[in-house]
Amino acid sequence: MSVLERLKVPIVLAPLAGGPSTPELAAAVCNGGGLGFVAGGYLTAAALEERIGALRELTRRPFGVNLFVPGPASAPETYSEYTRGLGEPRFHDDDWDAKLALMERAKPDVVSFTFGCPSREELARMGEAWVTVTSPGEAALALAAGADGLVVQGSEAGGHRGVFADAPGITQYGLLPLLQLIETSKPLIATGGIATGAAVAAVLSAGAAAAQVGTAFLRAPEAGTAAAHREALATTRETGLTRAFTGRLARGIRNRFMDEHPDAPVAYPEIHFATAPMRAEARQRGDAEAINLWAGEAHALAQEKPAAEILAELAAGAREALARAEKRL
Repeated sequence: MSVLERLKVPIVLAPLAGGPSTPELAAAVCNGGGLGFVAGGYLTAAALEERIGALRELTRRPFGVNLFVPGPASAPETYSEYTRGLGEPRFHDDDWDAKLALMERAKPDVVSFTFGCPSREELARMGEAWVTVTSPGEAALALAAGADGLVVQGSEAGGHRGVFADAPGITQYGLLPLLQLIETSKPLIATGGIATGAAVAAVLSAGAAAAQVGTAFLRAPEAGTAAAHREALATTRETGLTRAFTGRLARGIRNRFMDEHPDAPVAYPEIHFATAPMRAEARQRGDAEAINLWAGEAHALAQEKPAAEILAELAAGAREALARAEKRL
């Protein structure tokens, strides 16, 4: 039985790696009947184990853990000029082997993967495994490798694109077209621009088994979102896709650093590490123009409310929208 069948509401918290993810936020979603997630990205295996333990102190409900799939190191000539004057660019596999071993020991209800598809052998080591996909081709690869579910990420989504191999000019699929193009009996978890109950209803009607929501929770008090990021989310500033902060394509609210580096190279995680000191300093002084303001296209709808209230409103709104649609048919 899929973990989704054990939920009271078909809403999944996006992992939100890099600061916003906290055990408290995940627990609030779990205890409200959804599926909370602990983000494993950027953490050591030891730190991730501590967060899983903290979450288990806060909830007995099902939860998930998200891991970044490491890619190959980038050639220094790709990024050396770009990172001059910033921090030290370096490659790191995000503690991949240690985290896989941790998942076998900790046994979360589901493990999701982003930035690529693990091998068939690696997926088989997990209890239930989901793979994030951004195209029909990636979906086919993930299913062939044995994925138990697909997190279908539309181009509207905030944060990093989950594309397996980042490259200039990659095709960007919107969420609803992508849901329609993927044919499988495995559960689809839709994500990208979902900020209201009506949007949850829309993706459920399009064939998703659940909606994964991230940006809508970033202003919740339980989230670890930086103050400058919270303030930007409450505006109507437009978003854009950029590699300026990490060397990997991601959607965020437009700011000065993004606009000054429209042609940043593909070099992840080397550029991520190079810009990390600059971003940390900017967060401390509250400078929103020099930090990654990851946000989906519907970020202006994010509310400053407890996560439990946000989840309840999404669920109630979805029920109302589905009932209205049924009356019209």
